[in-house]
Amino acid sequence: MTDAAAQGAHRARYRRILSFAAREFVKIWWYELVLPRFGMSSLAERTRGPRMQKFARRFHALAIELGGLMIKVGQFMSSRLDVLPPEITAELEGLQDEVPAVPFADIRVVAEAELGIPLTRAYSWFDETPVAAASLGQVHRARLSELDAADTGLENVVVKVQRPGIDGIVAVDLAALRRVARWLTRVRLVADRVDAPALVEEFAETSLEEIDYLHEAASAERFRENFADDPRVDTPEIVWERSTRRVLTLSDVTAIKINDTEALRAAGIDPAQVAEVFAEVMFDQVFTHSFVHADPHPGNIFVTPGPSADSGSQADDWRLTFIDFGMMAEVPDSLRDGLRMLLIAVAARDSRGLVAAAQEIGVLLPSADTAELERALKALFARFGGMGFAELATVDPREFRDFADEFGDMVRSLPLQLPENMLLLIRAVSLTSGMCSGLDPSFNVWDAAEPYAGRLLRDETGNVVQAFASRAMETAGITMRLPKRIDDIIGRVDDGTVSFDTSRLERRLDRLEGIARRIASGVLFAAMLVGGALLVTPLPPLGITLICASALPLLHSVFAGVGRRGPR
Repeated sequence: MTDAAAQGAHRARYRRILSFAAREFVKIWWYELVLPRFGMSSLAERTRGPRMQKFARRFHALAIELGGLMIKVGQFMSSRLDVLPPEITAELEGLQDEVPAVPFADIRVVAEAELGIPLTRAYSWFDETPVAAASLGQVHRARLSELDAADTGLENVVVKVQRPGIDGIVAVDLAALRRVARWLTRVRLVADRVDAPALVEEFAETSLEEIDYLHEAASAERFRENFADDPRVDTPEIVWERSTRRVLTLSDVTAIKINDTEALRAAGIDPAQVAEVFAEVMFDQVFTHSFVHADPHPGNIFVTPGPSADSGSQADDWRLTFIDFGMMAEVPDSLRDGLRMLLIAVAARDSRGLVAAAQEIGVLLPSADTAELERALKALFARFGGMGFAELATVDPREFRDFADEFGDMVRSLPLQLPENMLLLIRAVSLTSGMCSGLDPSFNVWDAAEPYAGRLLRDETGNVVQAFASRAMETAGITMRLPKRIDDIIGRVDDGTVSFDTSRLERRLDRLEGIARRIASGVLFAAMLVGGALLVTPLPPLGITLICASALPLLHSVFAGVGRRGPR
């Protein structure tokens, strides 16, 4: 494809994404802003669920057609349970990163340009049929040249090659997404609940890392070092001499897929034991190494049998082999501090402390009105507080669902979003739980998490005790100063020097006044329209004038206050 043709295709792609977003914005504006102003809020609410599902289906079709980052956007949206309604996330859960394979001739061009030598020199054999094709790249089996095999001790490898022109496609998609995010900042209904530009930048950072294969190779090496002394875990070796930003060569570690229970049993491996070890390894990543494989789906994890796997089910007879390290989650110290605050608050059943911890981690935006959330958390503690993991596991799932239904809408109404690290951790835990349940129907993620939660609590015992002691001293100090402060307040009341901040009340009154003006405009519009219609026959000029002039109060009634974002 020539440069001019590529630029034309990129412009068409950019316009396609923006036109799709513009059509959806018009629908949102009509149903969520215009109809409620004419007293038809019930219609908007009644149709919201089906409308969200139709939007998700249309986006699903667009993502499949365009490929590139659009599939990643759909997968990203399906995981944003914190800011998107379940009608959207559920519809996009099945969006797969599978697209038609790129012709081998195009893959050859990219690989040879990156490696600087013909494929016939870089590899003694290269399979032209891909093992897997995804939206950003595809994977081929190959065999190293004799010289490279002697240097690395490897022979059979897999080679991951980026799709031709993917850098330009990613740049176009991100430019379109950033513009859509700017549009969203002007929609108060959205802007009050989510920081759209921050979400796009978060997605952009992850996506740019995913198309940098040197970054993925470095992550694989770090993961391998973390588990170097753990016989339960293995990772592929990187062939650095044959790896660049767009080409990644690594040892072929293909084995039994972790969810292939029949193959596991045929190899003498108990799927229930695989579930147990897999959960342990994932929690080790979180609590011991602070570096987590955030995409542990069945295609990225193999069970590799050992030489004695057929004779027993000991842990040494097989190992878990992880691949694809493009999506990793760090657990920084700041997140650990937030988790410590969460533990203290949960231990004390302190809903306000739990909200403060959520703000410390970055889950709640600064503009959040947390009073309703605190009340919901109090109800949560009252219903489930004091239960251990094992006790929680015995609670009727319908009770959890009832609680989620009761408070889910309230939580989604808050300006709530998960930081990238927290989102990836939740994704990893969710995939782990689902995988383990498939391997062992009786698997309980609470039992697997309990030892690690206990260890984290023991590690933080000193800090917890110190925090409780500090809180106790603070309470004692307030109690000792309380009589004098009460006496000071009474004195100020007597002196007439007490003042009150009524700014919030004044703002509410201003909003009510604006609503009253729009109601008056609506009444005036109706009166002028009806009066004009009655006068059209006897006095045509006056009737037509009144009908035309009625547009002015109509416009004021509908649009007055739109875009106003003063504090509430």
